[in-house]
Amino acid sequence: MSAAPTAEAITRVWREESARVVGALTRVTRDLALAEEVAQDALVAALEEWPRTGVPSRPGAWLMTTAKNRAFNALKRSQFVDAHHSAHPPSEQEKSVSPTDELDARLDEDVSDDVLKLLFTACHPTLSREVRVTLTLRLVAGLTTAEIARAFLTTEPTIAQRVVRARRTLSDAGLPFEVPQGEALGARLSSVLEVVYLVFNEGYSASAGDDVLRPALVDEALRLSSLLVALAPDEPEVHGLFALLSLQASRFATRVDANGEPVLLADQDRSKWDAAAIARGLSALDRAGDAQGPYVLQASIAACHARARDVASTDWTRIAQLYGALKALVPSSVIELNRAVAVSRASGAAAGLALLDALQAGGELERYHFLPAARGELLERLGRHDEARAAFELAASLAENARQRERLTARAAKLTRGA
Repeated sequence: MSAAPTAEAITRVWREESARVVGALTRVTRDLALAEEVAQDALVAALEEWPRTGVPSRPGAWLMTTAKNRAFNALKRSQFVDAHHSAHPPSEQEKSVSPTDELDARLDEDVSDDVLKLLFTACHPTLSREVRVTLTLRLVAGLTTAEIARAFLTTEPTIAQRVVRARRTLSDAGLPFEVPQGEALGARLSSVLEVVYLVFNEGYSASAGDDVLRPALVDEALRLSSLLVALAPDEPEVHGLFALLSLQASRFATRVDANGEPVLLADQDRSKWDAAAIARGLSALDRAGDAQGPYVLQASIAACHARARDVASTDWTRIAQLYGALKALVPSSVIELNRAVAVSRASGAAAGLALLDALQAGGELERYHFLPAARGELLERLGRHDEARAAFELAASLAENARQRERLTARAAKLTRGA
């Protein structure tokens, strides 16, 4: 296999398997820093070996075995140092029962879900919100520092510093590797929900790379959200998140065309939306009751789309109201951008453009390509083609994802001067 396809395969395997590898090794070593370190070592080994030997038939198992062996070596070195400096060296009987033998056996134990435990460990309240989310995106979703920086609209050094602080804090605290219960569960649940949502978003609309979609991340977020429903069935926001992800995922097959190009919501074939996923989402939304939390509100917005036959029959006034309620709870320029788009459908392009122009003047989304892309759409609808073309060109220059960049460049090219 050539280097490029092998590198792509390694990236895919890492996305899908790294959380399980780190989770399993954290469970048995009780050392998150060591677990991540040896998992990264296994990744480096794959990058060196697989281009020569080919991708193994069970790549996840290969990574696990390689990381396990490196963890064993680290523990043996630690055991040797401890014995060397101890006033009471281990007896022959103690030597015969190696900690690494016990470690090997524990890796094969039947556990409930190492990834879920890893998620809650990384979301411990001793960490700040930003650090919790950053660490979990890295550990659970396998995102790179650069990808997390784009998700946060910040710089790579900032993200790297958060990861270092998180490792140090968790190591010093000696936290148990477990899913918490009672009040401790509630203290971490909102952070966990946020991270699962961000993992889903990265899979649903990739921030970088050549593909619009990352199905493995979408599947993992859905799996984790279903586990959370079972874990906290009385929490409305848990049902709200599951509803939101299910309703969004129902459109997954129509998000790109046969060539892998992104397809806008207005152009998607709604007959191909996943009816079963929509039914699951609407049922979960019903279970959330009358709660008005952020995920329930977003699920309600997604439900408006799911129930509509087409764009024209969508209740855009209701969607704009829901975005207004969401912004009141979670002030965000991105939410305001989405509200502006809904307003443009409910009250006309000029009304939506006024809101987008105010956002642009504020400068908070100056590196966010969806803002000029949305302006381009409304400017085109208003017949202001020169301005629309400039907006699409700006959006293309800011887009990190190759497919999105190509689409925006094509939109700009179609708008000839004076048309």
